[in-house]
Amino acid sequence: MVAENTSKTLSVTLRVWRQAGPDAPGRFVDYPAKNLNSSMSFLEMLDVVNDELTKRGEEPIAFAHDCREGICGTCSCTINGKPHGPGHGIATCQTYLRSFKDGDTIVVEPFRARAFPLVKDLVVDRAAFDQIIQAGGFISVRTGAAPDANSIPVPKPDADLAMDAAACIGCGACVAACKNASAMLFVAAKVSQLGLLPQGQPERDQRVLAMVGKMDELGFGNCTNQYECSAACPKSISHDFIARMNRDYLTASIRATFKPASASAGGGAG
Repeated sequence: MVAENTSKTLSVTLRVWRQAGPDAPGRFVDYPAKNLNSSMSFLEMLDVVNDELTKRGEEPIAFAHDCREGICGTCSCTINGKPHGPGHGIATCQTYLRSFKDGDTIVVEPFRARAFPLVKDLVVDRAAFDQIIQAGGFISVRTGAAPDANSIPVPKPDADLAMDAAACIGCGACVAACKNASAMLFVAAKVSQLGLLPQGQPERDQRVLAMVGKMDELGFGNCTNQYECSAACPKSISHDFIARMNRDYLTASIRATFKPASASAGGGAG
């Protein structure tokens, strides 16, 4: 039996933030997008609009993309005031035009955060996330080949939680959704995915102190427990990880305060 084609056509108006560079003035510009297939992804629609702009000799809209499968996290846009658009648990590239109505005006902006400086149009620099990971997102334990790693028993609840945290793609939606531009959900996920596993224990204290310290240094805001971060997360990462990281941070701070001077830096948690 052949499946029925439920696709339909629609026309919308894109109201897109255009800004030639970080120091240039920015403004919203309206672009008509007509006779679109409702099965198109949001990025495919931007491709169509850019093709039309190129044919007219105009500057195409700059936007970031790579995998277009909800894996890489580079397609970060704010659509009608919501990071990644109206869907839940999906990235911008997984948002389809069937989520909108014929005749809609769709407002598209870059992620707004001081720690994510604008590059051009819808593209922001999220290198701050890389710096946070570099500050402590590593392990020194040599796991060797698969048999060596598999020889270390990991309780299933811990393994499941670590995998949930590791699902973070670093897109920055949590920062864009937070009124304080806090990166707590991102940092908590990266701290937890290693801190829950045996291999992550030697640097557990050092990791959380270094990554939280780098987050503060880079100008991200504080968490005020509104949980917009987890609501906007394309991987539905729970805000419970923030509480877990706060406990780790408090424990590590106390240990660092009372650690003998001769002790090595960043001794792991038991």
